[in-house]
Amino acid sequence: MDTKAKVKVGELSRGGKSRAQRATKALDHDTQVAAILVPFGILEVACDQLSIIFGTSRETSDFIVDGMQLWWDQRKAMYPHISKLQVDLDNGPDIASHRTQFIKRLVEFADFNQLVIELAYYPPYHSKYNPIERCWGILEEHWNGSLLDTTDTVLQWAKTMNWNGISPIVRLLEQPYEGGVRLTKKALRPFEQRLQRSDTLPKWSIVVQPQHVW
Repeated sequence: MDTKAKVKVGELSRGGKSRAQRATKALDHDTQVAAILVPFGILEVACDQLSIIFGTSRETSDFIVDGMQLWWDQRKAMYPHISKLQVDLDNGPDIASHRTQFIKRLVEFADFNQLVIELAYYPPYHSKYNPIERCWGILEEHWNGSLLDTTDTVLQWAKTMNWNGISPIVRLLEQPYEGGVRLTKKALRPFEQRLQRSDTLPKWSIVVQPQHVW
């Protein structure tokens, strides 16, 4: 999973080429931005199914885990035999293994869904090897030259791209999120104790075992 650079919505020039008979007219400065969307993606590598969730607020740990829950609610029927998810991710600021709110929400996600969660972080400067990065490149190439002037236009363009011949599942998450949410050391302690950190790579390899939720 990964997030992409924010998408500015408006009559803005994005570069690229248009196949229309006339050139698309757009603003060359981003002073008139109607909205800013935060793309969050999950790629199921075994079947090449990409899911993209666009947030309307900001990129936070809460947004990312809510996006994971939205994805799992929609896709879990495809995996009734699954009891463990291995998540490949980079060490971005909102999903880092020391980010207190992310750790809290991830433990809650494991408990709520009764799933073992294994986080496999890419080493520093190696996130380019994450296959979802190539998905973002295809999306950019797909909609460059187009006028992303409304949120609905962004969603529709995203739906018409494809990754290995498969169209993505696209959702909109309109919940507002507050930035800078952190736990105190005391509040974090019960969640940190739930983490099984690798002896050799404690920052890069973590397993969360679910506890039964009554």
